[in-house]
Amino acid sequence: MKDINIEDFKVTETIQLANIPTTFDLEADKKDIENQLEDVCKDLAKIQNAMYAHGKYAVLICIQGTDTAGKDSLIREVFKELNARGVVVHSFKVPTEIEKKHDYLWRHYIALPARGKFGVFNRTHYENVLVTRVHPEYILGEYLPQINSVEDIDDTFWNQRFEQINNFEKHIAQNGTIVFKFFLHLSKEEQKHRLIRRLKKPNKNWKFSPDDLKERKLWDDYQDCYEDAINRTSKAHAPWYTIPADDKPTARYILAKILLDTLKTYKDIKEPELDDDIKANLDTYIKQLENE
Repeated sequence: MKDINIEDFKVTETIQLANIPTTFDLEADKKDIENQLEDVCKDLAKIQNAMYAHGKYAVLICIQGTDTAGKDSLIREVFKELNARGVVVHSFKVPTEIEKKHDYLWRHYIALPARGKFGVFNRTHYENVLVTRVHPEYILGEYLPQINSVEDIDDTFWNQRFEQINNFEKHIAQNGTIVFKFFLHLSKEEQKHRLIRRLKKPNKNWKFSPDDLKERKLWDDYQDCYEDAINRTSKAHAPWYTIPADDKPTARYILAKILLDTLKTYKDIKEPELDDDIKANLDTYIKQLENE
């Protein structure tokens, strides 16, 4: 299978999504890709176990993408080899009334992973500069002072919100959270095929809503907002990666490989050494237990 350079997917300069491919040829069939993914995930599990014992880093994995981009199945396949105690997945929906009583980052802050754990955000704090930017009327439900109408939501408001998100990510990164942000880059044509399959399969019908078609008509608006958000917030401490998502096995493998190769660079993540006294008496402890 083709080797990949994870840096090819990292956003380090201004991008245009229209110029970034939604497909990537790994030069392998589906079975080979799935086998390689399994190997990568087992290695990820080893790192996560060491990180859990080490207890000094957390990993935050943010996954964004349009409807049908494959977020749910990717999370299932990439993290199934990891110990359940070390992975917490949060799927953020429309804010509740309680959540609206706090600032928009509050519900994300309290969901951050503890040291030693992986946290996976299925949809993220970026919804607050994506869906709310396409539908600014949603901001009115946040009960913000000085925001009394859509006309009050101007460029200054969005600039401030991007600054707040950058500060939030910088703060958690400086305090031991390793931040990954992935945009599942799906083509409009592939989304159409997936929506049709969703409608034709009875066991998938529950995922469909007529609103999906309304939102699809706003495809260009969403792409513009994704592009702007990625360009404004891809930082060295919290980089964005664009993942070609038209083929699900390929997307899963690339994302998992980025996680693995990056975490391998943290050479200090390792299980703590036993005290010399304990190490010297291991045989004694074993005999003590065997002779009970």
